[in-house]
Amino acid sequence: MKICLAVCLLMAGAEVLASQMNEGVNTNTIDEDIFKMLADDEDYEDFKEVEEEAEVNPCDSVHCPAGKECVEEEEEGVCVCVRECGVEYDTRRHVCSNHNQTFQSDCSLYQARCWCEEGDSRCRQERVRHAHIEYYGECRQIADCSEDDLIDFPRRMREWMFNVMKELAERDEISPHYKQLEQEAETDQSRKWGNAAVWQWCNLDKHPHDNVVSRHELFPLKAPLHTLEHCLAPFLDTCDKDTDHMVTLEEWAGCLELEEEELLDKCEAMQNSP
Repeated sequence: MKICLAVCLLMAGAEVLASQMNEGVNTNTIDEDIFKMLADDEDYEDFKEVEEEAEVNPCDSVHCPAGKECVEEEEEGVCVCVRECGVEYDTRRHVCSNHNQTFQSDCSLYQARCWCEEGDSRCRQERVRHAHIEYYGECRQIADCSEDDLIDFPRRMREWMFNVMKELAERDEISPHYKQLEQEAETDQSRKWGNAAVWQWCNLDKHPHDNVVSRHELFPLKAPLHTLEHCLAPFLDTCDKDTDHMVTLEEWAGCLELEEEELLDKCEAMQNSP
């Protein structure tokens, strides 16, 4: 409405201006009248103020990590701990931390972690500073992984990865390059485990792509399976040989009992493909 009013006045003024120019009338007086009408119009003034406010948002260029949100302070965007997390009644959306502590939502966990990182008085346990999501749902008692189960787990893990890769290929939910690897694995059993391991590795190494898989990048693999597969977490821990919280491709090949060189060549080819 306000924009339309301003545009209509300017269009009307332009028509009058063209007419008066043909008749030799002083155009300066007409210009002054048009802009005086706009200046006197309260709706137009309100429109200008709203437009100016909309143009200035210092948070537009600020990216805040999990648990923080951007607020404006002294005309600058600043990241602060999330002020409010919505109430989550669905227990399936609750999260269990690595300290076996249930939080109402991922927002609540990250908010609590932020409080501890920032030295906020609302930090109740200092260990929450290092909290991360272990899996979705309320914390529960998970059976211990026996030594025999852990020894057999690499085989089961390889089989599971191949089956997932095959199903996604059949549903046309992976790229042509991944499909080609799956088809190779179908016709050549010697490529079955290696191709599946490469697909899973490259699928995890995304945020950022830096040729290592962090704890954060392992989350999409670990969280949905943690309560179903009691040996998954111990297995992934064994992959991190140097305990730096990063799993390299060499470490991935080692814990899956595969040849390192084969995985390295295929993963590089995949990452360089369009």
